[in-house]
Amino acid sequence: MNRKTVATIKDVARVAGVGLGTASRVLSGRGPVSAAATAKVRKAIEELDFRPSHLARSLLSGNSLMIGVYIPVLKGTFYTPILQAIDSVLRASGVHMVVAFGSGNGDGREQELQGIDFLIQRGADGLIVMSNSLTAADVTAMGAMQSKLVLLNHVIPKIKKQCFTVDHHYGGELAARAFLDYGHKNLAVLSGPSTSQDNVDRISGFFDELKRAGIAKRKVIMVESDYSPEGGWVGAEKLIKKGASFTGLFCANDEMAVGALSFFKQENIIVPDQISVVGYDNTASAEYSAPRLTSVQIPWGDVTSNAVHFLLNRCYDSNLPVLKKFPITIQYRASLIRIEEAAAC
Repeated sequence: MNRKTVATIKDVARVAGVGLGTASRVLSGRGPVSAAATAKVRKAIEELDFRPSHLARSLLSGNSLMIGVYIPVLKGTFYTPILQAIDSVLRASGVHMVVAFGSGNGDGREQELQGIDFLIQRGADGLIVMSNSLTAADVTAMGAMQSKLVLLNHVIPKIKKQCFTVDHHYGGELAARAFLDYGHKNLAVLSGPSTSQDNVDRISGFFDELKRAGIAKRKVIMVESDYSPEGGWVGAEKLIKKGASFTGLFCANDEMAVGALSFFKQENIIVPDQISVVGYDNTASAEYSAPRLTSVQIPWGDVTSNAVHFLLNRCYDSNLPVLKKFPITIQYRASLIRIEEAAAC
């Protein structure tokens, strides 16, 4: 055969001297095939350097070999690395992804349901959903697809084994402890949306740790915003306009922290000499902000890759390793200094 010609399954069957159906059963691993016929087909595959196309593998396996991924928004430094991690693991298994994100009519939950329906209608074998709004009733309504679903950063008790997240309460505790260890007691908080459970958990952890140190919640000024740089800018502006006096600012994610840093720069408020700032997630924006941002390190890459392993095992009977516990730490950088150092500036 001409080396430049791409071999097909028909070529494999011809060289092996078997029927097309026999060659297909060997490739798919489904149906009865004798050991002798299997050996002939595998030898033909090797001789022809046969590589089935995505379409051919889909037809043979009866699956689309495609995983649907839903994320709330398609922007920022948070979601892109997660999509890259998903794509990397899927491609290593010969599977592709199709992505939907929040758009259209309705609130966040309605947008999620519309996005998930879009993915199901496109024939996705399984779903990876980053959600804060999905309910147990929504999962039940998915019918058979609910067993081929994994959730990122959200827990629904009914499908707890299919949920992959971290202990955000502990993450909030670490942020507070970082300030306390550096001597900061006059603190402020830029919170994410109160409707977001992961935000509620990290803010709760932050205040619980302060309470253990004898700092009452009422002594900490807090402004609620969204998880965007714009939200961080607006939130920081509100804090300054309120005349709040604080030496440390905890931002519920890095993107808000970057927005706050930008506002402080405009107002000639020097970070960290006048205000120390701690973010959350430790995304790429934290490492390259000015000053570089101290942030709670959430191992989103590990969380995501293990969720994908779990789903591949469910959808394709693979046997990939799956972890459910992920360590959270603090990445210290220039945006946080000890209170005595700030006083000397």
